[in-house]
Amino acid sequence: MLILVVSEDGEAAARAGRELADQGLDWEIAWTDKPETALMGQCVPDVLVCADRIGASGGIGLLGLLRQRHPEAMRILLMESGQDHEAMHALEVTQRVLPAPLDSIALIEAVESAYELRALLDDPDLKRAIGRVGSLPAAPNQYLALTRLLRDPDVSAARVADVVSQDPAVAAQVLRMTNSAYYATGREITDVRTAVTRLGSNVLRQLVLASEVFAGGTNPAKANALRDRALRISRLAGQLLAGPSAELASTAGLLAQVGLLLPLAATEDGREPTPHNVAGAYLLGLWGLPAPIVEAVAFHTDPAKIRGFWVTGAVHVATTLINGTPIDEGYLRKVGQFEQLPRWRSLANSLAEAA
Repeated sequence: MLILVVSEDGEAAARAGRELADQGLDWEIAWTDKPETALMGQCVPDVLVCADRIGASGGIGLLGLLRQRHPEAMRILLMESGQDHEAMHALEVTQRVLPAPLDSIALIEAVESAYELRALLDDPDLKRAIGRVGSLPAAPNQYLALTRLLRDPDVSAARVADVVSQDPAVAAQVLRMTNSAYYATGREITDVRTAVTRLGSNVLRQLVLASEVFAGGTNPAKANALRDRALRISRLAGQLLAGPSAELASTAGLLAQVGLLLPLAATEDGREPTPHNVAGAYLLGLWGLPAPIVEAVAFHTDPAKIRGFWVTGAVHVATTLINGTPIDEGYLRKVGQFEQLPRWRSLANSLAEAA
């Protein structure tokens, strides 16, 4: 595997290369401080690791060009701490955002997770199974539009309310949830603008996403039950991580069981139908959602396939505690999080009491 690092820190790249060799990995790390090398070189890297501030267009611009020209290559952005807003934007063109300077352990976790996901979703049997579905749920366009709008730190609540109000059904769901036991803090809210102010941008995005994805379909009762459970999973998952990771976990938790909306039957040779988590991850990939969310949906039922405890681990904990299914205690011990389980159970119980 060829990993090309584009940054001004050649020593960090060299150090990561030595550490990978010490771990017995047959991965070659090359380094350059010239962004054009990543696009014009004769050998396309398997993984491009790019510093945020490099070249005229910056790291995000460079990775966006690589996605257009060589979509098969994995893309990783290095960012300094304190850039949460930019990191969320970067996930539209990258599979991972890692802290600078480059760390070999974080790099290994990112690359192995991405290739595990790619192998899972490139399975021909999965593509045939999805192809037999009459029509897939539409992409959540209002959620995606709202996400783009909220990148502007100066956007007004009135402008956000205008976007939410474009779909009366979504606006009604936002008002309903604003006045539910989850979020109500006193007087009844009857206008979307006040609801937007009360909820805050992150919660608002989750509610809009839930309203679009679990819109009813052919079985409204099933969709409503899935939505209500998904909202509890989302809230719990978001409480298990900090910073921008909390938003990723919240969204992934909301969508963890979206595959249950797909009518997947057994295959023609009698094998079991595609697992809902795999089908859901495939659907989210088609929608273009960030890779950490797709990965968490794909592997939350078997988190041991992913190194460390991040979005996938948080979604595993949240779905099992909310659904009352067995939690992988061995995995939690391995990633050093087992002692947190009593606190997490208490959080889940609090959500159940508020429902």
